[in-house]
Amino acid sequence: MQHENPASGKLAIAAAAVTVVLWASAFVSIRSAGAEYSPGALALGRLLAGTIVLGALLLVRREGLPPRQAWPGIVTAGVLWFGAYMVALNWGEQLVDAGTAALVVNIGPILIALLGGWLLKEGLSSRLLAGLVVSFAGAAVVGLSMSGEGNSSVGGVLLCVAAAVTYAAGVVSQKPALRHASALQFTTFGCAIGTAATLPFAGQLVSQAADAPASATLNVVYLGVFPTAIAFTTWGYALARTSAGKMGATTYAVPAIVVFMSWLFLGEVPGLITLAGGLLCLGGVAVSRSTRPLRRRAPVDPSAPPVPPGTDPGLVDAHTHD
Repeated sequence: MQHENPASGKLAIAAAAVTVVLWASAFVSIRSAGAEYSPGALALGRLLAGTIVLGALLLVRREGLPPRQAWPGIVTAGVLWFGAYMVALNWGEQLVDAGTAALVVNIGPILIALLGGWLLKEGLSSRLLAGLVVSFAGAAVVGLSMSGEGNSSVGGVLLCVAAAVTYAAGVVSQKPALRHASALQFTTFGCAIGTAATLPFAGQLVSQAADAPASATLNVVYLGVFPTAIAFTTWGYALARTSAGKMGATTYAVPAIVVFMSWLFLGEVPGLITLAGGLLCLGGVAVSRSTRPLRRRAPVDPSAPPVPPGTDPGLVDAHTHD
């Protein structure tokens, strides 16, 4: 049996923590920069900055082009995760606050499990399907809670759901690609493909950058360097050294951090009903990712030794009688 290197395990935990904090900060930066940049221009500016940093790092490390087998996953993730996801999220955050967006987008892990079961033949458990129902009920509550604020807010919730779907599709595409390419190769070329996919917004980016204050443009650069170049790479590093279930669990912390950051920096806090719907979304994710074995009563073996007082002899782990 292969033993995990403790140092490698600690580095994976640190990498996952970096990813969670930087991805949480992205929701706040997007909300701030979105006042000056349109969704497509913001996505292109972020991806351009990320591609420049990642490309320089790839050259320094001399990793070169990914193997041919990795390209289908890289192209798919580049278009969906780096391209469509970022445009949809930017657009959604122009219509709803950062905390609400984070709560809705965090149904992504359950969609990853669903798509993995379908596309990667990993199977669909009853817990997954139950969690899916709970999470989408939570998304519906969030949508209904925003309906009193106009159709634009409901549209923002739907755009965040679309962002969650494209994020999940990108992660599922990443899994087979990482069998052939390094995390840095995947992130660099995925980011470059996302940049190419958002090039139609180049005119908007140029004109808006000319008028935007320096603080907004610095937010765009921050998004490209930290939540994109660094956080996507640390995500890949941790994913290669940690189970997918544990990595998925780390993202549960993102909405809580976003709500705190958006209150601290933007003065935004989701309403109580919206927050309850968001927590329902996370509850569904928790149900779907639960691995605790079901317990059932088993026949008592008369030849078995007596059990200690206060112990139920008929309550046993289901997996012991498979």
